[in-house]
Amino acid sequence: MTTIIRLVALAGAMLLSLNAISEDFPNRPITMLIGFTAGGSTDVQGQVLAEIMAEQLGQPVNVVHFPGQGSSLAAAMLAESRDQGYVFQYGLSLPFVLTPLTSPTSYDYESFRFVAGLTLHQSALVTAGDSLFASLEDLIEYARETGELSYATQTVQDRILMEAIARQEGIRLNIVPTSGGSEMAPLVISGEVALGYSGGTHSGFTDSGEMRVLAALTRERLADYPDVPTVSELGYPHDLHAFRVLVTPADTPDHHIEILASAARAATRDERFVAVAEDVTRMPVVYIPEPELDAVFEQQVSEHEQMLRE
Repeated sequence: MTTIIRLVALAGAMLLSLNAISEDFPNRPITMLIGFTAGGSTDVQGQVLAEIMAEQLGQPVNVVHFPGQGSSLAAAMLAESRDQGYVFQYGLSLPFVLTPLTSPTSYDYESFRFVAGLTLHQSALVTAGDSLFASLEDLIEYARETGELSYATQTVQDRILMEAIARQEGIRLNIVPTSGGSEMAPLVISGEVALGYSGGTHSGFTDSGEMRVLAALTRERLADYPDVPTVSELGYPHDLHAFRVLVTPADTPDHHIEILASAARAATRDERFVAVAEDVTRMPVVYIPEPELDAVFEQQVSEHEQMLRE
């Protein structure tokens, strides 16, 4: 009986210890995964976000770049993490919502918790500033005449969308894969490719005239390019409306989510993050909590399934 009492007491002490560790979150450094190369718009935002969150959490937030397949490799790594919030990913929502529907992945939408949305993605189709194409229609017509359109892609998602446009217009795509905006930009600016997908990198090149935005891939026109039409306005039925989100594995406890969400919300109110998001990468700052994101993403999964059926 004495042995049983001791074992029960020991188990209770261990449980209390584990609870204390959880309540003390975070008590060690945190890792922020970014699924693209350094220098792109996700990295530019993520570096400042990591700095502010470190101040809020009282622990270092170390940025680790893990590029590949439009950040899907980083998402696969995150899904396998058992660190319960000590590792999170910052980046585009599409790899979590759309990619599992289009390619074999080791994860699906249910593998994650979406802590918060922080910026509204401003993706676009871009060309060189000195190109002869003033509009996407001009470029499509040129592609019809030459029989081919060279296109710099970054993600599975934008490639699928562009392939749908190419099929609709009866043109052939010459796909040039890149791992982020820092690789896409020189290809477009030099004219090595006629068209490129930009998740926000174009904002650093349009004022100088090195790039021109031909179409918005969002549901509404881009905040800083209100004269540029959306792909929907141009007669294409699909878009890549998305957010930059903070994501953790599905088993992250509610208490950890609340703490991370509070730090992320503080970042959206910090002038350093607002400046880099809206003035540098030109993406409107928002704060969308987990319940609202879940509702939006469930609807998007349904819409993407319809697109793929078509």
